[in-house]
Amino acid sequence: MDAEKTRLDKWLWAARFFKTRSLASDAIDGGKVELNGERAKRAKGVKPGDDVRIKLGAYEHRVTVLALSDRRGPASEAQKLYEELAESRLARERLAEQHRIAPGFAYEERGRPTKKDRRDLEDLREKKRR
Repeated sequence: MDAEKTRLDKWLWAARFFKTRSLASDAIDGGKVELNGERAKRAKGVKPGDDVRIKLGAYEHRVTVLALSDRRGPASEAQKLYEELAESRLARERLAEQHRIAPGFAYEERGRPTKKDRRDLEDLREKKRR
């Protein structure tokens, strides 16, 4: 591979989109990552200027590669490897806000039936039989 290119899975790991290269590879194989508008393979070479789209759960990141790295460093260094598109950032922030204000799931049931509930059920069944 060229000195001007880095494997896609290594770059995603170094840019801290995934905790491990294995997770990055699984995401690439699962179609969660596109390179320049096309589905990519994990060994595909990434170079500065490439556009990468990454789907992480409900969120989607669209970034432009600014620099290459084979090593994972601190988050401050990882942010220098890419620039996120403004519309991507706005869409993610909008979705996060929607998730924040959406009502949470509330379990309405009271749990297991109590002894009184079981007795009431038995009484109903006996009345049906009559």
